[in-house]
Amino acid sequence: MVRFAAGLLGVLTLAASGALPGAGSALARDVTVAVAANFTDPAREIATAFEQATGDHPVLSFGSTGQIYQQIVQGAPFEVFLSADAERPRRLVAEGRAAPGAPVAYAFGRLILYSTRPGLVDNQGDVLAHGRFAHLAIADPAVAPYGAAALEVLQQRGLSAAVAPRLVRGASIGQAYSFVTTGAAELGFVAQSQVIDRAGGSRWLPPSTDYSPIEQDAVVTAAGRGNPAAGRFLGFLQSPAARAIIRRYGYGIK
Repeated sequence: MVRFAAGLLGVLTLAASGALPGAGSALARDVTVAVAANFTDPAREIATAFEQATGDHPVLSFGSTGQIYQQIVQGAPFEVFLSADAERPRRLVAEGRAAPGAPVAYAFGRLILYSTRPGLVDNQGDVLAHGRFAHLAIADPAVAPYGAAALEVLQQRGLSAAVAPRLVRGASIGQAYSFVTTGAAELGFVAQSQVIDRAGGSRWLPPSTDYSPIEQDAVVTAAGRGNPAAGRFLGFLQSPAARAIIRRYGYGIK
């Protein structure tokens, strides 16, 4: 059974409670997992599958990659970190704040320009140069890799200066998506995974050559080194069951 609760330091938390019958349930452990906001929906599915397979109870918190990294640095007791980039997990390893060894590349993200309005976004992205819109939502590029990728697309098209006055920056890709779906922005750069199951609207997938690869890495943090469930979760993230979920949401797999 899944319940929602207030998250650590203001991030949303999904707690899977109640041991499920099955192998290993007698040794079930809680494990706290911090997840980049773009990966919210697949992480929830993976957490459910993980609990069914192991009996362990994952507690998921969501936020921007930069926000989560800073919380870990400040002592937040997250035991696994699913980042939206490769840089911050590697930095945690170098700083001694994560288990030694290379982080796991669990997904490669795709950026998409999306609007709830049918016909607003064309299949070449020309709306950015010629369309009529007052607000373009992106995630804060200082803390969210998808926001940085959005700026790269605008730079690639020579539109950075022209579009700058209309940018609305969300604290995370989740907030950028909310700006679009609530109508606060007519369109926005979001993660493909956020709209892959959403019908209607209009969208454009920028060529992958227009922005740096969004490699998403995961790592067991220093807080998780003593919890066997943290290692089990990281291992499950690489299982065929988890990888099938990840692919279904439009992510690439290494």
